[in-house]
Amino acid sequence: MSISASIGAGRLGVIGSDALKAGLRRTERTQKLHALLLVAPLLLFLALNFVLPIGSMLLRSIQDPELSAVLPRTAASLRNLEGGALPDDRIAAVFITELKQTRETGALSAVANRLNYDINGFRTLLLRTARQLGDETTPATLDTLIKIDARWGERETWTAMKHASGAVTSFYLLAALDRRLTADGAIARTPAQQAIFVDVFKRTFEVSAVVTLFCLVLAYPVAYLLATVPARIGNLLMILVLLPFWTSVLVRTTAWMVLLQREGIVNGILRRAGVISDPLQLIHNRTGVYIAMTYVLLPFMVLPLYGVMKGVSPLPVRAALSLGASPFAAFRRVYLPQTLPGISAGCLLVFILAIGYYITPALVGGADDQLISYFIAFYTNQTLNWGMAAALGLVLLAVTLILFGVYTKLAGTSSLKWR
Repeated sequence: MSISASIGAGRLGVIGSDALKAGLRRTERTQKLHALLLVAPLLLFLALNFVLPIGSMLLRSIQDPELSAVLPRTAASLRNLEGGALPDDRIAAVFITELKQTRETGALSAVANRLNYDINGFRTLLLRTARQLGDETTPATLDTLIKIDARWGERETWTAMKHASGAVTSFYLLAALDRRLTADGAIARTPAQQAIFVDVFKRTFEVSAVVTLFCLVLAYPVAYLLATVPARIGNLLMILVLLPFWTSVLVRTTAWMVLLQREGIVNGILRRAGVISDPLQLIHNRTGVYIAMTYVLLPFMVLPLYGVMKGVSPLPVRAALSLGASPFAAFRRVYLPQTLPGISAGCLLVFILAIGYYITPALVGGADDQLISYFIAFYTNQTLNWGMAAALGLVLLAVTLILFGVYTKLAGTSSLKWR
């Protein structure tokens, strides 16, 4: 009886343990569901106001609906055209017929604009051809088009139309990387006189990296001072750091234009001090961009550093000094490694903000100092080429994510292996 009782008690214990685990899992699922319901409004808000608009904008970089929407039969015929070949009279007849049908509706303007992105002057070619096509008795052949304009006999003309005949395209992304499709369908470099975007991307990341370095060098001692002085003085200094946030970026950038001009305050002080004899050119060049962007972004470096430094105890540094370490060695081996999270966060924040800056480089920089954001704004607001603007934004996002991944890996590794 005692053995049976023991077995029964063991089974009851197992059953009770399983029931307890099942109840615990149900409780955890319920808690997760409640947490999800609490954040659901925020997730919905982010999806509707950020994810969907940004995603739909980025999709424009691969969408190419103009030709297939206005000239659907021509687009379908061109998709079957062999790469680099001229169309036969059957495809030319379809194209001429649709041109005649749409020339009075004004719908050709969208197609003309799209093709003009690929070949300069295509808008004029297409609209003039549509106007000069005769009545129904005009032969609908390729020779008819060539008589109107000899460019209809060139492979590049029809290749551009074929590239634009699909629902999706690689045209904008290739153009954003200074690449293009040849008449044979191969990817080639854009001619040197037209290739600008790779250099602009390089300039954007170079300027952002230099500004981030300047901000780190200037912000580190400021954050250290804020973290170590008495609270009464530290609070006052923190107000001075936060004060620029109460003023518009446009106003602060305009103020730097006044300060840095040839007859401005900065040149005046340097001349009265005898440092220079002639005014320096500090505006509409890279120097002005560095100065103004560093000033604007400096608080974004100070705050993460201050947040980390405030939690760093001074006792390990004092212990290192008491054991014979030099002040520099104590700083490098003891204090600096503890502030690496603040350095990483500050550098990442400043760099990401810098690559998207538009107002400051546009006002303070020269023609050769504009960053990629200037060209995105140009294509969005002036030429209305949203596909090109979306492609530049997508390339910028992709490169930024790659650099972010590399930086996170290196920063995490260095913080663990710092000696």
